[in-house]
Amino acid sequence: MILCVGEILADLIGKYENGSLSYDRRAGGAPFNVACGVHRFGVKSAFVGCVGDDIIGRYLSAFAAEHVDEAHIRVDKMRNTTLAFVELDEGGDRSFCFYRKDTADLYPEPVPRLLLAGASIVHIGSLMLSEKRGVDYAVGLAKTAHGAGKLVSFDVNYREDIFPDRAAAVGLYKTMLALADVVKLSEEEYETFGAAYVERELKEKLVCITLGAKGCMWRYRGEGDTLPTLPVKPVDTTGAGDAFYAGVLSRLDRLPQKEWTRESLNGVFAFANACGALTTQARGAIDALPSLEEVLSAVKQGA
Repeated sequence: MILCVGEILADLIGKYENGSLSYDRRAGGAPFNVACGVHRFGVKSAFVGCVGDDIIGRYLSAFAAEHVDEAHIRVDKMRNTTLAFVELDEGGDRSFCFYRKDTADLYPEPVPRLLLAGASIVHIGSLMLSEKRGVDYAVGLAKTAHGAGKLVSFDVNYREDIFPDRAAAVGLYKTMLALADVVKLSEEEYETFGAAYVERELKEKLVCITLGAKGCMWRYRGEGDTLPTLPVKPVDTTGAGDAFYAGVLSRLDRLPQKEWTRESLNGVFAFANACGALTTQARGAIDALPSLEEVLSAVKQGA
């Protein structure tokens, strides 16, 4: 089982029609997207997060009950649910603006012991690092997970408008990267940290680097490779990285760490590339997720 912990929110995706702008409401939040993707790709998933006692929070709670195997979502009666406004350009690439100040996602419940015991990997979201209480929660959870013999996963997922500056964010990310066993960075984030840092400080970790239309790159204990993705014309890239990472974690759930060889990891990342690419073919991070059968078919055709 993959246990995902962190933000759950509503993506409000902008759409211009007849000279006016409207917004589609979609469930989102990077770790929640990953939990839904893992479930979609045939592996048991669980999610721990927090929403407000409002219309959006009730929508997300009901959505989670249908899209993950176990949802532990606290309802905060004092705070609103987080919103993310998403704008798409002509190529389907997106930009974000967060409505998030002391909102509910910063106040998840402690992870239940039995839930942690049943997990193979604990995946921790990054938005909580914008506040000290979130940093303390994430660091404590990573240490507790390691103490229970679990692998820890972390996705940098840098969002410029929730941190005071990039340097402050990088320092916080390095704290979590040091505690994780599996990490994900975008191409831009990889350039921010630098190849030297990744090769030196993250050498013992499985590093997953998304390259957009170019596919992905991975590094692990001196080994690595770059794999092309499927040739697609994106409609909406929202959640593509999360779908990719859900593909990675769902494959690792069934692959003991001692079997992380070049051949086996290339298989993991070929699967993950297909997950990410196919997700760009429709709007929304979760609604656009392909089925396991569609992913396997695409991998087979691309082999």
